[in-house]
Amino acid sequence: MSSARPAVVPENLLRPEVLGLHAYHVPPAGGMVKLDAMENPYPLPQVLREEIARVVADAEINRYPDAAASQLKADIRKVSGLPAGMEVLLGNGSDEIIQLLALAVAKPGAVLLSVEPSFVMYRMIATFAGMKYVGVPLAADFSLDLPATLEAIRRERPALVFLAYPNNPTGNLFDAAAIRQVVEAAPGLVVVDEAYYAFARDSFIPHLARYDNLLVMRTFSKLGMAGLRLGFLAGSPAWLEQLEKLRLPYNVGVLPQLVAAKLLQHHDVLLAQAESIKQERTGLLRALTRIEGVHAYPSEANFILFRVAKATQVFEGLKRRGVLIKNLNGGHPALTDCLRVTVGTQQENERFMAALQDTINQ
Repeated sequence: MSSARPAVVPENLLRPEVLGLHAYHVPPAGGMVKLDAMENPYPLPQVLREEIARVVADAEINRYPDAAASQLKADIRKVSGLPAGMEVLLGNGSDEIIQLLALAVAKPGAVLLSVEPSFVMYRMIATFAGMKYVGVPLAADFSLDLPATLEAIRRERPALVFLAYPNNPTGNLFDAAAIRQVVEAAPGLVVVDEAYYAFARDSFIPHLARYDNLLVMRTFSKLGMAGLRLGFLAGSPAWLEQLEKLRLPYNVGVLPQLVAAKLLQHHDVLLAQAESIKQERTGLLRALTRIEGVHAYPSEANFILFRVAKATQVFEGLKRRGVLIKNLNGGHPALTDCLRVTVGTQQENERFMAALQDTINQ
C-alpha cells in the first residue's frame, strides 16, 4: 500500500510573491451613486442604442470572432490619428496589454519601472510576470521627478517603463518634455498610458514615429465602453508583430468588436459626452475648492483627487449617504487622507457635493 501523498495546498505550490498579493478589489455599488471607477455616466442616445441592437441581433455568436479584428482596427486607426506606418494591437482592456508587455520582456532579472503613486496594475502585473518592480516617487506636487527618474533608469536599466498620461490617481499630465527625456534615456520600451486621453489636452501618439522604443496604450473604457473591455496598443509594426505572438487567440469577442466598431463610427457622440464631463469637472473642482478643509488637485482626467482630514471616515460617511467614491487613504504614503471622485452627471455631482458637505459638517 502506498503512503498517502501530502495535501496539495496553495501555500506549497504557488509562488510566494503571488501568495503575498491582494486581489484587485471591486466594491459592490448597488443602489449607490457610483463615482468610484472613472466611468462615463451618460447613456447612449436612443437612436444609437437601436443601431447597436440591430448589429447585436445579427451577430454570429455561434462563430469565433475575426481573429485579426480588421474592421475594428481600421476604425481605431481612423479616429486616433495614428502616424503613417503605425499599427495597433487589441486587448481585453488595457490590463491585458500591460500583462502581455510584461510577459514579453520578462527575462531573468528584467525590471519594470514606473512612478508612484500611479496605476496599481503596473506593480501587480510585474509580480504576475516575475519581474522586479521599481517605483520612483513623484514630487510633492505629484509632478514627475525627472532627476530621480533618470537616475533610476541609469541604475536599473529597465526593460519596460510605464508612464500614465494623465496619471491615475493624481489626474495631472506630466511635463511632456520630461517624458521625452525619459524615452530618450530608457534602454528598453517606454509605454505612455493614455487611458484618459479624451479628457486631456495632449497625446504622445503624434510622436510614435519619432522614437524606436515608444508605444502608446489607450482604453475606450473611460470614453463610454467600460462594459466592452477594449484597449489598444499603438506603435511600430516591428514591435507589434512580436507582441502579437503573445496575444491569446480571439481575445476580443464578437460582440465587443461589432459594438465598438459601431460606436467608433459615432465617435463624435462619445467625444461630445467627454466634453460635457470636462465641463462638469471644472464646476466640481471649483465646488470642492470652496469647502474649508478640502484640498482638490487639478485634473486632466475624468476624476478629481482631493485631500481631507479623516478621509476614511469621510468615505464611510459618503457611503452611508448613498455615494460611492474611491478611498485611497493607506494605499500609498503620498495619498494619506486622499479620496478620488469620478466626474458624474450634474445631478450626481450635486448629490456628491451635498453628501460631502453634510459628512464634513456632522
